[in-house]
Amino acid sequence: MNPITPRSVSLPGLRMQVLEAGPAEGPLVLLLHGFPELSESWREVLPRLAEAGFRAVAPDLRGYGGTDRPAEGYDLDTLAGDVVQLARHLRPDRPVYLVGHDWGGVIAYHVAAMHPEVVERLAVINAPHPERMAREIWKPAQLVRSWYIFFFQLPLLPELLLSARGGALVPRMLRRAMVDPSRVPPGRLAEYEANFSSREAARAAIDYYRVAFRRTVDPRRLRESRPYPRIRAPFLLIWGEQDTALRKQLTRGLEPYFEQKPAVQYLPEEGHFVPLEAPEKVAALLIEHFSAGRALTEEEARWPRQTESLEGQQPPA
Repeated sequence: MNPITPRSVSLPGLRMQVLEAGPAEGPLVLLLHGFPELSESWREVLPRLAEAGFRAVAPDLRGYGGTDRPAEGYDLDTLAGDVVQLARHLRPDRPVYLVGHDWGGVIAYHVAAMHPEVVERLAVINAPHPERMAREIWKPAQLVRSWYIFFFQLPLLPELLLSARGGALVPRMLRRAMVDPSRVPPGRLAEYEANFSSREAARAAIDYYRVAFRRTVDPRRLRESRPYPRIRAPFLLIWGEQDTALRKQLTRGLEPYFEQKPAVQYLPEEGHFVPLEAPEKVAALLIEHFSAGRALTEEEARWPRQTESLEGQQPPA
């Protein structure tokens, strides 16, 4: 398997820590983690993408892990801007393949909708389209599952809880959401635990929820809100059906949000944390989705040369 290299990337206003694997000249895949995770979530996916010829890069998002933890900037526009800056820094001349899980998926939708020139193809894992979530969250069945969002609006208490005893609650949360926790070996979640042992790290992760929720109940912002632009990048949704936080209903009725028909791949034996539970399945689906894009890109690249070779030839009699 290809080695994984950690490195620091300096972006305007933010130093971002990333894990990277694969050939430098390969098509770039950015993989965005969710809550309460790290770039580590993709450790078993990265080398599989690299083996398929992709340059796979997974960052610690703003406030997480080795990435800077500023006091602000946890709104969706800024978080998406971080990803756009990373994409342009690593591959300034071409769009990228973008993957997001959970909060990383929410950010990925936003990047694809608001910065379509940056995204060649999009894949999201167990994260609903933001407008679909906005329609469903107030329904009783989803409201019960989303209780933690409301808990996170409390001051100080959530970060005290998550950082208590060195962040010991975090791996327990992750394992409780898995169908078969034995798939993730002991010690695999130690870095998540260590990250949340810091109250400031817990605060940054929770601020994603606080800022998003406050914007949904701010009358002024509601008046100014506009529908999301339809996403033009070919889209794949991967969904672990045993998700205890998000209903399967959120995967339906997606067509209005995309210019092309969205594809949905259900994984009946997986829960919310699919990249941890089934990295081999995730990697295979991503390679299939992105390889279709590579084939089209290579064909488009050959077409001008084919056209040029025909110039000056006389049509057959």
